[in-house]
Amino acid sequence: MDAGCPHRKGEYVWVKPQNATSEFAVPFGARIVRTEKTQTLVCDDRKKQLWVPAGDVLKAMHITSQADVEDMITLGDLQEYTILRNLENRYAKQLIYTYTGSMLVAINPYQILPIYTNREIQLYRNKALIELPPHIFAVSDNAFQRLQRHKENQCVVISGESGAGKTESTKLILQYLAAISGKHSWIEQQIIEANPIMEAFGNAKTVRNDNSSRFGKYIEIRFTPEGAIQGARIQQYLLEKSRIVFQSKEERNYHIFYCMLAGLTPPERQRLMLQEQSPSQYHYLSQGGCFTLPGRGDAKDFADIRAAMKVLSFKPEEMWSILCLLAAILHLGNLRFKATEVANQEAAEVDDDENLKRVAKLLGIPVAPLNLALTQRTIFVHGEHVTTSLSKESALEGRDAFVKSLYDGIFVRIVRRINETINKQPDRPMNSIGVLDIFGFENFDNNSFEQLCINYANENLQQFFVGHIFKMEQDEYQNEHINWQHIEFQDNQQILDLIGMKPMNLMSLIDEESKFPKGTDNTLLEKLHVQHGNRSIYVKGKTTQTSLFGIRHYAGVVMYNPLGFLEKNRDSFSGDLRSLVQRSANKYLVDIFPQEMPMDTAKKQPTLCVKFRNSLDMLMRTLSQAHPYFIRCIKPNEYKEPKNFDKELCVRQLRYSGMMETARIRRAGYPIRTAYRAFVERYRLLVPPTGPLEKCDCRQLAQQICLATLPADSDRQFGKTKIFLRDEDDASLEQQRSQLMLKSIVTIQRGIRRVLFRRYLQRYRQAIVTVQRHWRGRLQRRKYQIMRQGFHRLGACIAAQQLTTKFTMVRCRTIKLQALSRGYLARREFKGKLAARREQQKEEQQKLVRLKEEQELQRVKQQAQKEQEQEQLRLKEEQLQVQEAQRLKEEQEQRLKAEAATRNALAMAALQQPKRTKSLKQEAPKPPTLQARMSLPPPPTTLIVAAPLATRPASQTTAKTNGIVPILESPQGYNDVESSKQMVDDVFGFLNDEPDVSGPLGPNVKEKSLMFERELRLRRDVPTKLLSRPVNYYEAAPRKIVNQTRL
Repeated sequence: MDAGCPHRKGEYVWVKPQNATSEFAVPFGARIVRTEKTQTLVCDDRKKQLWVPAGDVLKAMHITSQADVEDMITLGDLQEYTILRNLENRYAKQLIYTYTGSMLVAINPYQILPIYTNREIQLYRNKALIELPPHIFAVSDNAFQRLQRHKENQCVVISGESGAGKTESTKLILQYLAAISGKHSWIEQQIIEANPIMEAFGNAKTVRNDNSSRFGKYIEIRFTPEGAIQGARIQQYLLEKSRIVFQSKEERNYHIFYCMLAGLTPPERQRLMLQEQSPSQYHYLSQGGCFTLPGRGDAKDFADIRAAMKVLSFKPEEMWSILCLLAAILHLGNLRFKATEVANQEAAEVDDDENLKRVAKLLGIPVAPLNLALTQRTIFVHGEHVTTSLSKESALEGRDAFVKSLYDGIFVRIVRRINETINKQPDRPMNSIGVLDIFGFENFDNNSFEQLCINYANENLQQFFVGHIFKMEQDEYQNEHINWQHIEFQDNQQILDLIGMKPMNLMSLIDEESKFPKGTDNTLLEKLHVQHGNRSIYVKGKTTQTSLFGIRHYAGVVMYNPLGFLEKNRDSFSGDLRSLVQRSANKYLVDIFPQEMPMDTAKKQPTLCVKFRNSLDMLMRTLSQAHPYFIRCIKPNEYKEPKNFDKELCVRQLRYSGMMETARIRRAGYPIRTAYRAFVERYRLLVPPTGPLEKCDCRQLAQQICLATLPADSDRQFGKTKIFLRDEDDASLEQQRSQLMLKSIVTIQRGIRRVLFRRYLQRYRQAIVTVQRHWRGRLQRRKYQIMRQGFHRLGACIAAQQLTTKFTMVRCRTIKLQALSRGYLARREFKGKLAARREQQKEEQQKLVRLKEEQELQRVKQQAQKEQEQEQLRLKEEQLQVQEAQRLKEEQEQRLKAEAATRNALAMAALQQPKRTKSLKQEAPKPPTLQARMSLPPPPTTLIVAAPLATRPASQTTAKTNGIVPILESPQGYNDVESSKQMVDDVFGFLNDEPDVSGPLGPNVKEKSLMFERELRLRRDVPTKLLSRPVNYYEAAPRKIVNQTRL
């Protein structure tokens, strides 16, 4: 590890996001693999290694963040990135639920998990939150148990983006409460059956979610003191009416329309005059281009809706009236208008009489008045009624406004009808559990009036959430006996005042402008700029030509487009159509809309802002009177894929859900809180050594650590079980710990490097001594050079192996001790096997030795037999040679007697001549001396194999063994000239000395003469005349025969 790096190998750290410019990019957790001077190799949680600049390593990871935790309140460092990493690690293990105190974070798995069975219902019953892993059943059970124990109302607030799983979470809570309520009654079944009806009329397919709730709802379930469900009540908020008349690409209208077309029988469709069953034939259903959903059967869903309506006591005629109104909406969508001119003014007329008649019949009103109400408008001016024609565009807008109001009335009427069935008035006070399923914070490319209302509701819920979290913090401080009076935090009260609480707020200005006949969206924008343009939380458009205004919400800045604000806020349709509806023969239609108000009081009709704020105020009062539980639903990716975690998307949702307020409130107080034992285990090295922790007072030791390392004026507090620190104190402790550990690491490295270098020096010094010793004795060990070199190499290898063994033993002593301890039993068993195996090997070796002895004995017998045969053959050859020699001897004796005198004379003459042999011997170069040959490099080791003679007498074999080296033969059996000369010199060298012929030739001379004659004759290269020279074998001086080597 580099000495300048404050982090060591294997440590978990936080790293700055790489190549990310998004506002939602946050630091990520990683483990250090290797460090260099300017770069660090890290491995992230997805097992991907990458090099990052050393400066991008922000800080060491807190010990509580290294492994995932079930309750993120226990994180010592509660930050945005620590929350995100904990959620990602748990999601990778298919653990979709995580606590943050009493708040539950639920990540949509986009797959079916087997965790909602009856086994889980029984498992989580009557259990505390911390007893079992996080689960939505645990939150539901704790709310129920708290209601029974404290006799106070409970509420569960579920929020999140579309597709995050809010609707499914609501259904799971209702199912759990129905399962544990004690007795299964009809009211429980009715509450559960209300859900498919609400989904059919209030849910639709969007780009993000196939079953997105387009309204908010609050379901209040009342319980008897015994724990049984007594009744329930449903409140709905802000249905998305614009979806009735328009859908974006790949989106659908509300499910009920598609279910109705697929589930009605042909006679029923004929009565409703729905000639086409395909949704593509209806304008209000075909704009998105999506007509079916994978895995969803519209016909089956329609049968379930009808069955649910029967359970909830809907009458058959009531159900048919609803279908008639839904069919009328579809026919109104197909109604065509044609532009005309009347008195030089734009006008419109209906260009589709057939659809007009269908609509009139289904609504129960005459055709002609309906035609006039759709193409004309009556206004009240100066006490008189004035009728004006509508342009084609105005007629289409009026039709769409009527359709939206009609569907909204149907939805409200259905909710009211469900409440009439399940909301049984109690005869005594009862407590309840409320479940709020409401839209999350929204920020689109084009934000309109609906987004303003939704975000205003989320601001109220965020204020409620922040107050609850701060109360939880206060409770923890009180339980730990911590002084918290000086801790403050920022809330979003200013935003609530700006939108809808203080005088001249945004909604008041929208209401005021909606009442002016000449009020437009542009005049509304000007008033907003004038009234609130100087406030810091109000944002103007970037240019004067940009018709936008923005608000700094708790989750970020949202820019709103005021186009259509006034029309949506008025939430009304043509007065002519309203008066016409009041005279309808369809009683269900008349019951949907209130009685017609006088024209001169139209300005006093409540606007959508007023209605929404009133219902929101009522909701907040209800929530404030109950103990809250929060469920934050998170959507992991936009593609509805399992095991795909998009970090930036999840960070955005965490910010929009307000979870970061928990971290902000913590940072306002003491964000770092650690148990005493964990604190001492991490920082005890900053103080002098202490005894075992079991025998120490961890609280007192923690105080000693803080006194020794932190400034005297640092803000820290010691609770009953935890120590509370500020961020800067925690950073100071981590820095001191890193410096001390770095110093210790450098000291250890220095010692180890010194030991390694000394061993290196010793090894090379020994090698140098060995080389010196080898070269000093090189001359004396020349003949044994190869053997000596091999021994030296063997010695070097043994020495190196011994040094390596010592080093390995020192390094691995602990590991071997553990291995020996673990392998004790295994070795005991192995010893028995080893003894048996050695006994077996010993027997095999004995068998092998006996076999080798037998083979050697057989080989010796064969060799002896072979030598005996060769000896017999040699004896036969010698007999033949002796016989031949006797014959030749007899022939030569005759010849020698005749020529004896001639030979003696020639021998005497030869003595007087210059000695040829001696001259040849002088001319020949002297062989090199022994010292000269030792100084030369050794000749190559070549195996010389002498060619065997055809027949050799036994005397020759004996001569070889006595040290006489025979003259080597050429491969053809002849010697070269030099060899012949050498042979003559060796045989007749004694002739160079002065001859002594005084005595007669003895019998030994004759025998040797015959021997030499026979040998030379066999060699076939010495002239026969040389054999006739008179010699004196006994007077010649002995000659030293030089060893020759056959090349």
